[in-house]
Amino acid sequence: MINVLMYNNLTDRMERHALNLSDPMPYSFARTLTVGEFRGRSTSSIIWTDRRAMIAWNTTRSSWGRPINIGFAFRRIAEGGHANQSQHYAGMAFDVAQNIGNPLRAELRALATRLGVWSYVEPVSISPTWVHFDARLRPPACSAGFPLVRQGARGVYVCTLQDALGAVGIPAVGIDGMFGAITDNAVRVFQRENRLTADGIVGCNTWSRLTSMANGLWRRSAPMSAEAQYEYGCRCW
Repeated sequence: MINVLMYNNLTDRMERHALNLSDPMPYSFARTLTVGEFRGRSTSSIIWTDRRAMIAWNTTRSSWGRPINIGFAFRRIAEGGHANQSQHYAGMAFDVAQNIGNPLRAELRALATRLGVWSYVEPVSISPTWVHFDARLRPPACSAGFPLVRQGARGVYVCTLQDALGAVGIPAVGIDGMFGAITDNAVRVFQRENRLTADGIVGCNTWSRLTSMANGLWRRSAPMSAEAQYEYGCRCW
């Protein structure tokens, strides 16, 4: 069973779904995106995304009118494999079409750009053998990456923040996508320990330091067991 956290931007609520890998992702079109496809190579028992990403997927898949192979979508930051502030760690990005030739890839990239439902479609010069599109929220706190979050915020970037804090060993942080008093205190602890301004605001400096420490941490050290991942990742359930 996989715990799916879904931020619903229409209600400003974090929804919780307990699903099997073969079940469709919440809000996804028909059965064009299953939980297993979205989770991909991640081994996590908890994943998260945003309703906006699902609607963008639906529009793209419906317009394409045929299956879209997903190479990478969700990834936890401690699993690594992407840039420090990758949208994959927020559950907002898809790397697709690795199984088709360049002409069809170019067609899909052009379609994703033309539809205007994605915040960013990567140019072919960066991803020549796949198509990357994501539904990132702007503006970013740095020149690119995650937006500023602070107490009162909700959504996938709070999930990513909580995940990264847990990965680097800040105690008492589960993943629920809600930036409350416990998360605020954890951020301040992290900021003090890393000689940052301890104001509880996660801007460029805090994101940069935290993500550089958390990214790929499980690959750089002894792998965390599934039980340990569940313990710090799912206390909110």
